[in-house]
Amino acid sequence: MGTPAGTPVRPQARIPVRRLTVLYDAQCSLCVHLRSWLLRQRKLLPLDLVPAASDEARRRYPRLDHAGTLKEITVIGDRGQIYTGPAAWIVCLWALAEHRPKAHWLATPAGAPFVRVTMLAAAKYREATRAGGAVGTPCDDRCSVPG
Repeated sequence: MGTPAGTPVRPQARIPVRRLTVLYDAQCSLCVHLRSWLLRQRKLLPLDLVPAASDEARRRYPRLDHAGTLKEITVIGDRGQIYTGPAAWIVCLWALAEHRPKAHWLATPAGAPFVRVTMLAAAKYREATRAGGAVGTPCDDRCSVPG
């Protein structure tokens, strides 16, 4: 995408975000678990949770690198803001009533190491549970999207 990981691709200065779309890997047990967790949280703005690289994602965002959205969490604001990596995780928390103060802190230099460690742990878990991974077992039905 041409920008450092975790930075908005098209920053929109001072334009309020009113809705977010979270693109998640529907074949990843961790991603599906986090999707379910997000759905249960009290939100300060609506979240649309859409499987990455799905027909729906391609319809909504035809110019997006959909292969890239399967590798790294991508969140899209209603005004075209695109967040990836650490910024995507933080903006998800920012949208939640109970976690907005934590999101503000995680966006600071003091919070950045915690975001980095969390993302590394998530990446290692995804690798370990991927089909054919060295540790763990394939996702099988655990990765399916809950009804």
